[in-house]
Amino acid sequence: MEATELNEIASCWFKAFNNHDLDALLALYDNNASHFSPKLKLRRQETNGWIIGKDALRTWWKDAFERLPTLQYQVIRLTPYENRVFLEYIRHVNGEEDLMVGEMLEVENGLIVKSSVFHQ
Repeated sequence: MEATELNEIASCWFKAFNNHDLDALLALYDNNASHFSPKLKLRRQETNGWIIGKDALRTWWKDAFERLPTLQYQVIRLTPYENRVFLEYIRHVNGEEDLMVGEMLEVENGLIVKSSVFHQ
């Protein structure tokens, strides 16, 4: 994929997250996409941090948007390479310490097939 296409997907991803637009966010993902997050591992231990499919993604992010109504991501850098784009951003939530986050989006046929979050 071209770097511009990957950056566009990442930009749409940030816009959907910051608007808490669940439908726009899910539209970027393949039906069978997988997602890993350390927060998922903590909150839903039975998943070991992994969920698969849009239904699971919808449930996870709907809960996050409801629990964290002030959740916002500040883009630091996008690094596209081949079929992946690495996102660096700051997670802001009122009343919580800001968190530096890295996230890898893997893309096939214009849709995210795998996302992995990295933070402490």
